[in-house]
Amino acid sequence: MKRRSLKIPLDDPTAQLLEAVCAETGRSRSEIVRDALRRQLRLMRFEGLRRQALPFGEAAGWRNEDEVFAAVS
Repeated sequence: MKRRSLKIPLDDPTAQLLEAVCAETGRSRSEIVRDALRRQLRLMRFEGLRRQALPFGEAAGWRNEDEVFAAVS
């Protein structure tokens, strides 16, 4: 798999927190940042899909996620 680099500036509090988490977990900065970015991108994709699906749920009369879950379980 081809890898690409990304250089991002961090403010001091974020950099200090990242260093602390690295020390606590024994993981590298790259590992932690890749994991955090992957999670955030998946969350953003999920939220986008949820916004697209929302009108269909409302049309079906569902008012919240609990009603959707009950209908599909």
